[in-house]
Amino acid sequence: MTTGEGPAPADRPSGARSTAARSTGGPSTGGPSTADRPTVDQLTGDQPTGDRPTGVAYEQARAAETARASEGGQAKPYDPLKLCVYATVALLAWLFGAWAVLGFAALGFAGYWRARRAGLTRSKCYLRDTRLVLAYLGLLTLVAAAALVLPHTLR
Repeated sequence: MTTGEGPAPADRPSGARSTAARSTGGPSTGGPSTADRPTVDQLTGDQPTGDRPTGVAYEQARAAETARASEGGQAKPYDPLKLCVYATVALLAWLFGAWAVLGFAALGFAGYWRARRAGLTRSKCYLRDTRLVLAYLGLLTLVAAAALVLPHTLR
């Protein structure tokens, strides 16, 4: 062992590099080593505390902790966005009648058709199975089209 290299390779933990390798920029790359890059603690302004854990899992946990702290540490209140969406759809259906039903049903059918072809088999929709959702939206499309066409053909 030469002076300034630290412990012998067998005594070093895996992944540890000698001080000589750090100071020269790495064993074979010739570029800057990872020791020259700032750590998470340096970037966030925290002071190192000795044996603090490092790694991806630590950084992810740290990011989650920071996100919780920025939210005040409390759970978010329920957002009734779905109710607003339902009210808007009902308003459009009331204003445009069967045209709105036809448009939304056809749009939904096209979206579920594409999703099913991409591999979606279970949906968050109340019907769950995408085949049932497609059948329901197809039926709505046919009923809306019939409601628009039949009054003009029965004269």
